[in-house]
Amino acid sequence: MTELFNAVTIADARKIISAHYTGPKNTEVIPLLTAQGRRLAEEVRAREDVPGFTRSTVDGFAVQARDTFGASEGLPAYLEIAGEVFMGEEPKGRLETGQAWQIATGGMLPAGADAVVMVEYTENLAEKTIGIVKPVAPGENVIRQGEDVAAGSLVLPSSHCVKAYDLGVLAAAGVTAVKVFCLPRVGIISTGDEVIPPEEKPVPGKVRDINSYALYGAVAEAGGRPCLYGIVRDDFHQVRKSLSAALTKNDLVLLSGGSSVGTRDVAQKTISSLGRPGVLFHGLSIQPGKPTIGAAIEGKLVFGLPGHPASALIVFHLLVAPLLYRGSYFDPENGFWEFPLTAQITRNIRSSPGREDFIRVKLFLQQGNLYAEPILGKSGLITTLVKANGLARIPAGKEGVEAGETVEVKLF
Repeated sequence: MTELFNAVTIADARKIISAHYTGPKNTEVIPLLTAQGRRLAEEVRAREDVPGFTRSTVDGFAVQARDTFGASEGLPAYLEIAGEVFMGEEPKGRLETGQAWQIATGGMLPAGADAVVMVEYTENLAEKTIGIVKPVAPGENVIRQGEDVAAGSLVLPSSHCVKAYDLGVLAAAGVTAVKVFCLPRVGIISTGDEVIPPEEKPVPGKVRDINSYALYGAVAEAGGRPCLYGIVRDDFHQVRKSLSAALTKNDLVLLSGGSSVGTRDVAQKTISSLGRPGVLFHGLSIQPGKPTIGAAIEGKLVFGLPGHPASALIVFHLLVAPLLYRGSYFDPENGFWEFPLTAQITRNIRSSPGREDFIRVKLFLQQGNLYAEPILGKSGLITTLVKANGLARIPAGKEGVEAGETVEVKLF
């Protein structure tokens, strides 16, 4: 059979796709508590200082730091207790030289104070007198007004994916609603005469649909809005009808199966018939996942994923997930660590030169070292992904790795 693939690298595939994809442009304003995991459509700036007043970070006594200089257990600094700060109230009055005000964690420093002495470093000498046994520097045990976030400063940039602790800083800045990009809509189609719904019992030659369900979960996990379009036979007209319907209502479409070399494969022909520019590449120089199609039809992306579950999901993690999560392959803030971990591989793995290999691995710690144990198995086995918790990369220039060699790993 004639080889149909003109395989490209992952890096080249990303450049090709990026030139044809701008991501969802529609936006919506949503309440803060529903914003986690969403991508900001505009930058957020602080409306006021955070915190809004200078406050103590410990229980103790507000003081003028210079009154404590030279203090020690043998020669304490003696100060008059001149007031007390009550939580949730502005102090009434001013702290003068030689004075101390009792204050709790989070309390507002009285005017004139510039530091707080922890209660552990004080001793009661009389009803209105304390001894300071350890000096403090100006600003010690204090958070100054605007030290966390200054009014007018950038809190979160546009395109930032909101995390749990971002909700806290937005709340602190008085932000109760944010403008975000609408979730990318992703249509999912499974193809194959042998594929049947999971509720049916397969007869010899038939297999239950794995990819629709696994990809549905992967899309949701990556920040997309998945929509299943069912199982389609390996028939040009049926695939074309289903793909056309999915393109009408979605930003991206995932077509699993029908991308390999074979007389019954119709994905490439179908994609090419629906609009320009059509197929952008057919084949990736990776293992697994070589028979992958990347296409664009009138501004919308189509990925023809391999039918084997492991291959389909690995390609999804490499080419689709970043688009759903960040809107692009490149993090505009500080770069994206694609494979941020390094671990020692536990066995020899062979690789063909000229292609990248992605090995399913199980990470574990032993005596302070991180190890990656390969989960071996054919790409048609979904359990290899279930057992793995990461993906190790063997670069295209290597012919494999030996046990004990360091590999780059990304977590699932």
